[in-house]
Amino acid sequence: MSEETPRARAFLRRRRSNVEGGRQHFHKVKVTPEEEAVLLRLSKAQHVTIPRLLIESALAVETSETPTERRNAMAELYTLHRLLAAISNNVNQMAKATNATGTVPAELVETLRAVRRTAERIDDAIDGLATS
Repeated sequence: MSEETPRARAFLRRRRSNVEGGRQHFHKVKVTPEEEAVLLRLSKAQHVTIPRLLIESALAVETSETPTERRNAMAELYTLHRLLAAISNNVNQMAKATNATGTVPAELVETLRAVRRTAERIDDAIDGLATS
């Protein structure tokens, strides 16, 4: 996410949170070089460690959504909220100028396109939550 905000970054965490009493069980998994490459790619894409990826993926069978996927969707929604607030501010300024002068500012068309793109990103983020 290139437009990450500090609040959105707060949702991203590579390691799992500590638990009281620690984790008592340990599992060792051997993989082929090809499987390792896939695990590395997936863990980097989700910004998590491979052990976390494996645990979340295995435990997500019942919910079909990992905590990391949920956090990433939440971070994206915060980013979109911030972007939408900035765009709406621009639209309000243009509406005020249009009302005062009676002419439509040239940048209004591009701003409305940005609104459309942002709305599509919001739809995609919501669809991602619904299908996860």
